[in-house]
Amino acid sequence: MASAALPGPAVGVGSGLLAVQPLRRKQCAGCRRGPLPMLVLEDAAPRCLDCADLGHLVFLASGDTALTRRSREESGLSVVVVRFNRRKGRYERQGVLVEEAALARAEERCLADAEARRRRRARDARLRSAQDARFAELFAAEILRLFPGCPEDRAHGIAAHASLRGSGRVGRSAAGRALSEAAVVFAVRASVRHLDTPYDRLLMSGVPRHEARRRIAADVETLIRTWGGDRDVRTARDGVTAA
Repeated sequence: MASAALPGPAVGVGSGLLAVQPLRRKQCAGCRRGPLPMLVLEDAAPRCLDCADLGHLVFLASGDTALTRRSREESGLSVVVVRFNRRKGRYERQGVLVEEAALARAEERCLADAEARRRRRARDARLRSAQDARFAELFAAEILRLFPGCPEDRAHGIAAHASLRGSGRVGRSAAGRALSEAAVVFAVRASVRHLDTPYDRLLMSGVPRHEARRRIAADVETLIRTWGGDRDVRTARDGVTAA
């Protein structure tokens, strides 16, 4: 089993002052207090933080890299804290000791960054929302151009459904973003199929998809022709993602 002998000034954690969280009960060689939760070595003898003139420092556990880095930047005095890992046979960093005022300043800097990131995310979200709303309006306008008989609220509903960000629907495909006629027709057909025919009920009753589509094809074409008037509306071409 690896020995947990107290480390010297350098144990693979870089240069600088070092404190140890001992695995065994240790007493301070100066004031005789113990057991010590944390100690430093002076002339190979364990000493408490107070006797080592480090008692005014506060412990910051590892985990937040930015806070640790900034705390050390702000602190005139800092100490790396390690503990021996028996399983791995080595000392590992547990955190740092820094000045209390330095930690407070570092926390303020991190909070300011977090607030800046929150505001940036909010701005980005508003921008995406505006872009999505504009695109849905354009998609709805194209639906109404191709299908002048389609109710306006239905056109907006189809556009919103087809263009939902992250949905993978036809409005988010390359063809959809380009407002190609094939993509728009595809979205309208999909809406008619699901909302104006018994297609979904047929699927739920166990009818195979291709058979269900065959059964409702005439109903879809009838409504498509009604919305499209006398205009010859082409069907969606291959390669357009299903809605």
